[in-house]
Amino acid sequence: MSKLMTAAFTLAMVLSAGRAQAEQSAPSAPSLPPVRHLVYRFGYNTPAADSGRNTGTTTVDFAGIADDGGVKITATDVWWNSTKPQQSYTCELYATGSVACKELPNAISPIQIAIVPLLAKEVFAGLSSGPTATWNPQWNVRATFFPGAGIDFAGQVDTWNCAYTFGGQGTIPNTTSGLPLNKVQLKGSMTQQGGRRIVANQQANILFDPRLNVPVYVDELLTFVPQVNTDRYTVELKLIRL
Repeated sequence: MSKLMTAAFTLAMVLSAGRAQAEQSAPSAPSLPPVRHLVYRFGYNTPAADSGRNTGTTTVDFAGIADDGGVKITATDVWWNSTKPQQSYTCELYATGSVACKELPNAISPIQIAIVPLLAKEVFAGLSSGPTATWNPQWNVRATFFPGAGIDFAGQVDTWNCAYTFGGQGTIPNTTSGLPLNKVQLKGSMTQQGGRRIVANQQANILFDPRLNVPVYVDELLTFVPQVNTDRYTVELKLIRL
């Protein structure tokens, strides 16, 4: 069984209780209410797990509309057995996937940047053309990155131009909702504007739930040109609660 199939069936079991509760609260509604609270299990340079070195959870809370039309989100990483177990940052997320971290310390973590832009409402709009569609979203990120993850631009606020190709790879069964999950491959890069003009090349395999309108699984690899203190890292995220 492939890694994505295993993730899909595991997620279906974990999320079934949460979905059932939402359906009971609004039995006649054609779809779930807007998501306001998401919890992902993560692994940084290791598979996502409920315990172990470089694992933990990331919670994303939607806190309302900002003055400029962005959605305020607060993302919190809780690391397993760490001396600094929690990092929480507030940023604004825009419909196209752009992120602006305007509140001190103007930061977003390497874990959070792997999922937060993908929660924007227009990022997966290309799937409306079909499960094997290809589309090319672009967005900007204005932030610094914490924890440093060994990358030497941590602490410096920059704008990053992000350009991607998303390719639909068909669907796999989702026994919980009856609607299949979309398999999507992401390829592209984040390019630093100014400074060393570092390029973070990204590849990711994603499972997208069209009913929840959010990714339920992300497996991402980043590599840096020119090489920084860490030349590459991986992030795996699995949705466990909503």
